[in-house]
Amino acid sequence: MEPKATNKTCCTSSLGLSLPHGKLTRLDRLQRLSLSDNDLSGSIPADLSRFGENGFAGNNRLCGKPLSTCGTLNGKNVTVIVIAGVTGAVGSLCVGFAVFWWFFIREARRKNGYGAGESKDDGDWIGVLKSHKLVQVALFQKPIVKIRLVDLIVATDSFGSDNVLVSSRTGVSYKADLPDGSALEVKKLSCGYEVGEKQFRLEMNRLGQIRHPNLVPLLGFCVVEDERLLVYKHMANGTLNSRLQGLDWPGRVRISVGAARGLAWLHHGCEHAYLHQYISSNVILLDEDYDARVIDYGLGKLVSSTRDSNDSSFSNGDFGEVGYVAPEYASTMVASLSGDVYAFGVVLLEIVTGQKPLSINNGEDGFNGSLVDWVNRHLSDGRGKDVVDRCVIGKGYDDEMMQFLRIACSCVVTRPKERPLMKVSKRAKKASRRVLPAAMSPRLVSFAVDGILLLGSLSITRAFLEVICSIGGTVFTVILLIRLFWTGASFFQNDGNSFGPNPL
Repeated sequence: MEPKATNKTCCTSSLGLSLPHGKLTRLDRLQRLSLSDNDLSGSIPADLSRFGENGFAGNNRLCGKPLSTCGTLNGKNVTVIVIAGVTGAVGSLCVGFAVFWWFFIREARRKNGYGAGESKDDGDWIGVLKSHKLVQVALFQKPIVKIRLVDLIVATDSFGSDNVLVSSRTGVSYKADLPDGSALEVKKLSCGYEVGEKQFRLEMNRLGQIRHPNLVPLLGFCVVEDERLLVYKHMANGTLNSRLQGLDWPGRVRISVGAARGLAWLHHGCEHAYLHQYISSNVILLDEDYDARVIDYGLGKLVSSTRDSNDSSFSNGDFGEVGYVAPEYASTMVASLSGDVYAFGVVLLEIVTGQKPLSINNGEDGFNGSLVDWVNRHLSDGRGKDVVDRCVIGKGYDDEMMQFLRIACSCVVTRPKERPLMKVSKRAKKASRRVLPAAMSPRLVSFAVDGILLLGSLSITRAFLEVICSIGGTVFTVILLIRLFWTGASFFQNDGNSFGPNPL
């Protein structure tokens, strides 16, 4: 007997089940099947593929004939997936590019540093500092009250332009007015060179131990990510560059002597000699008594981690302050004591002429050169007196000014070995004790102006001349002439530092 065909209909139930294979495939007499809208999943058995597509409608997770083939996507799903894929790829590419760019810029700034007085965008580096405002400033002497980075930010008005004291190749200095009425000078270094934080801290600790009456003391420092701040004692009367035009001649000489003492102590008084490399009239500060204080010493060591105190190879073309660079640096690319002497000689020329290193303002037409070239041209023409600052000439110090000019010119000669040193050798000190009594003749005339001896062109004994010449190859040596007859022979009888009592 042939089995009777059966009409079977499954109603909508939203079962949410997988479509069973075994039982449904044995319904051979089933002629009509409706499993629509049951949220079924899985593949349609081959025996049920004879039923129409409407019987399986509403089951989005169901596949197989008569619906779409399993393993394939319909048009809507393909579109969604393509859009999602493209969006994800573009987003990943943007993120990757941003990360690469950030590292690229960071590395470039770290290697090359910023130019004189330049830094990151204000909002950038100041934002970095503010995000670490609770970081404590490292101070070399135990303070009564600890200073945090936020205190410096507030004291400098967020390092505002109104608080800028001076800008140089080493960075920008800001005045920090503290709540107790005192003031500090905060210098933001602009040199992002190859010096690790550990080496930087070590060098800061060394510089923090240096003390001399003619050096601005380094009080502390702070390191935040790539930003490095130095904290100095504030000098009330600013820089020599800003005050020069208002100074009389005795004041100028006094400042020259003080600056010479400070630089000489860096070269020969420290346990390890320090090359300054940035000598200019902007790094000679004036305290409340108008005594000279040299700042920015030791920062040349931060240019390269491979430097030592006697061999400092330049990197990144960093030769020091423009207008003060010794001519031999263009070929040697190595800093030296004589290079510092050259830069100091340019400062002395500024003091006696009142002119800038690269800007001569004297009413002459056709001259386009440096201050050194301008002075040398006048001296070769026998017109040396014409270079002296008109603000100070004719007031009773003219002869002293000409001797001062010769001292300055001896510091800026082309050959480094012919420049004087910033010290008096012990051999010269011992010899001078025997020579000085014989040298005290009526023909020897000395002019002492605030501590510097300016010898006239009168004859002196041969022995005394030999002592002077043994120091640096020139009669007019700044350091030997300091207080020679102002303090008498006792100057040479001090067995300590060549420039008076040990400042430490």
